[in-house]
Amino acid sequence: MKKSWWLLVIVSLGVIAPFAAPYLTFDAANSRVNVAQGSMQFPLLLAHILFALAALLAGFVQFIPRIREERPRMHRLCGRIYVVSVIVSALLALPLVGYMDNFAKATGFAALALIWLFTTWKGYRAAIRRDYAAHRAWMIRSFGITLVAVSGRLLVPVLLLTYAAQHGFSLPAGREGMVEDVLNVNIWAGLIVNMMIVEWAVLKPKRT
Repeated sequence: MKKSWWLLVIVSLGVIAPFAAPYLTFDAANSRVNVAQGSMQFPLLLAHILFALAALLAGFVQFIPRIREERPRMHRLCGRIYVVSVIVSALLALPLVGYMDNFAKATGFAALALIWLFTTWKGYRAAIRRDYAAHRAWMIRSFGITLVAVSGRLLVPVLLLTYAAQHGFSLPAGREGMVEDVLNVNIWAGLIVNMMIVEWAVLKPKRT
């Protein structure tokens, strides 16, 4: 495995672990977002995060060449875990949109879930047809969407700086307003950046 791949693994786990840790207590009081009391929001959010975490871990295993080439059964098992985890997590994300009061954040979350479902389904169907070239391409796209959970958070400092520069570093809504606006669009930013990286840097035709 390339050093860059292991760097991606380390950075991703370093970003996700602090975010996911409070939810592993299964206590709504530790939620990082406000949850409606007496609603299904927290159970849906908790399940969404746990299945997304399973997809992230299974996805990393899927792209280890040694496992893929020397242990095909393990590769297929992890692939099934990944596909099921993505489908469940993405479907759980859709009702969570109804609890979001910001339109940009809600549409970004919904778009992310739908694209995640589409790319994963295309990858799964390609594997069933034994079209392994298409399977690889679509699963790379799918995992790129999985990693939006990482890139969306890594882009927050860049978005904060961009917001401040746009307003001449005056912060008309204050720091809290700036942070709120950034967190409402970071999903879109992560989605766009990841899709660009996957299509241009990873899946571009190789020169002969």
